[in-house]
Amino acid sequence: MNISGTDRGARTTVFTPRIDDLLRTYRGAEAFRLDPGTVGVAGPELIDEILRSRPANEFERPTFKPLKGRSITRPESSALMRAVSQDVKAALREPDHEKVDLSGEWPQVGHAYLRDLVFGSDPYRYRVLMDRRLEWTTAMTWTVIGTGAALPGVPRPGAPVSQLAALTAAAETYGERRHAMGMYRRAAAPVCFTVSTLVANALWLGSPFGDDVSNRDILLETLRLLPPSWNLLRVASPEFAALDERIGERDDVLMLPLLTHRSPAIWDDPDIFRPGRWTGTDPDDHPGYLPFGHANERCWGRHMVMPLAERLLDLLRAGDFAVAPDQTSARVPLAGLLGVTGVRVTRR
Repeated sequence: MNISGTDRGARTTVFTPRIDDLLRTYRGAEAFRLDPGTVGVAGPELIDEILRSRPANEFERPTFKPLKGRSITRPESSALMRAVSQDVKAALREPDHEKVDLSGEWPQVGHAYLRDLVFGSDPYRYRVLMDRRLEWTTAMTWTVIGTGAALPGVPRPGAPVSQLAALTAAAETYGERRHAMGMYRRAAAPVCFTVSTLVANALWLGSPFGDDVSNRDILLETLRLLPPSWNLLRVASPEFAALDERIGERDDVLMLPLLTHRSPAIWDDPDIFRPGRWTGTDPDDHPGYLPFGHANERCWGRHMVMPLAERLLDLLRAGDFAVAPDQTSARVPLAGLLGVTGVRVTRR
């Protein structure tokens, strides 16, 4: 699939076969059967009805679904959200370091910058939980968590660690430390993963950016074309079957903002990166636009992702960084977050 919109000419975004098939086969469709037990939904009105019909259950919440069979209570999730939110606000108060070298392979470079910006003062046993390689296998993740939980010592009182690290360090027994470190990863890693993926996508789609284009519009348009959270799963529920005859009572429902965001019935030139379409437009009121979920169930990290992404874009634009001019294609694998990989960024 070709993506244009840069003064370097067209770049080709190569989607993994499953994503490519979705885009080619079901774009513009409202509801369709993906497999014997799953119905895909891309129609904005039907998505709205499904998401309004019942709240997400604990297994449908990405960050706060049960951890190793243990449910995450509302007080625990609220405490984690407050801690990470305060850590991000503190990081954003730090002065910009315009001379930071952001060249190299993205999204890895952006991920490392964000990890150090927000959680750089935390003990190594915590920071290692944000290592991108832990995405490879669950077993590797839990080996690292188990090892860290068994190590002696905690941050001293008053140590300049993140609020999330201080919350994690309060666990006393090995079992509680293991759980707390699992939740540290659940809360901290998505911030770094999501923002670095979003900014890498923006660089790929549009850099170098014109001086008259705002970071806000760049990010909103990036979230339209390459939404990191490209699907929303709801497990089978009688409420869904009552909404549409194509959905059976035993069918899981996979809603696909990736398709809705590229529907020709909603967007002019749906495959073209055009940040100007967002000037003067409220994204919360735009039909079929769901980069952070539904209006009554927004992603908890929304108000952290956008400011951090704008901070990174400011640094990249001030340093005159852009995608290497000789790179004309990038791959989008089938992973938890939808994003280009192996994007080579250089200073112009």
